[in-house]
Amino acid sequence: MVDEGLLSWLRLLLPWEPLWPLIATFMLVLAIYVRGLGRRSQLSDMPGALGFLTGLAMMYAVMQTHLDYLAQYMFFVHRGQHLVLHHLGPFLIALSAPSAVLAAGSPNWLRAAWQRLAGSLPVRAIYRVVQQPVIAGLLFVGLIYFWLIPSVHFDAMLSARYYWLMNLSMAIDGLLFWWLMLDPRPPGATPVTRGIGVRIAVLCAVMPPQILLGAWIALSRDVIFDVYAVCGRAWPISPMVDQQLGGLLTWIPAAMMSVLATLVLLRLHFRHERARRSPTPYPAASEAL
Repeated sequence: MVDEGLLSWLRLLLPWEPLWPLIATFMLVLAIYVRGLGRRSQLSDMPGALGFLTGLAMMYAVMQTHLDYLAQYMFFVHRGQHLVLHHLGPFLIALSAPSAVLAAGSPNWLRAAWQRLAGSLPVRAIYRVVQQPVIAGLLFVGLIYFWLIPSVHFDAMLSARYYWLMNLSMAIDGLLFWWLMLDPRPPGATPVTRGIGVRIAVLCAVMPPQILLGAWIALSRDVIFDVYAVCGRAWPISPMVDQQLGGLLTWIPAAMMSVLATLVLLRLHFRHERARRSPTPYPAASEAL
């Protein structure tokens, strides 16, 4: 006989509001990546695989388990959800440099379709624009601010369409931003591969706005986001404590991600310098970091 407590925990892993195209996307990416690992059979892929699978699992968990339910009824859980979608999950995925493994695991039809899409002039133009350092930094911070405008946040939390637009925009922007920041290839390898100094400058620039926003939320004497009073909170904690915890999550961990990324980039800089002075060729992107 299965323990009821265990069943309760297992139910938490089920989707609260299933979004089947999103679930299918996660499963497809997972299958392609695992297939790529098997085809390559390289021990050097394992550290990157740990980061990639952890990041993917974290993003899935906050979007398609009962954590999503809690995020809709607790402000601080919502901020934790966005911390994962916009920072932690994409950071781990970008750090793993998964391109080679995904390419090895992709079926021919999907690889051909991706090459046609990525090679089209409109897609390339849009990608180069959004990956400009200034624009990337403004989008990264701007989306956080936009979805935390009280009136916008109120509407987003009460509309399924806007709610998913909010979460998906945070996830996509996070993936784009951290790939730009943590691209392991040497500067100039592609039109959007920036120098280490430029990337560190962007990371430093996005810190103060996040700190100011988090501090404003955490230290405010009034309840800013009253939508959680309208919907009801999942746990019996006061609105001010809920808001203060959410502000702290926006303030400290989110800003600290820039510090962590800077340390990664400094290590990458030393790696580039050693490769430049060494007669051996620079390692492939999938093997970097």
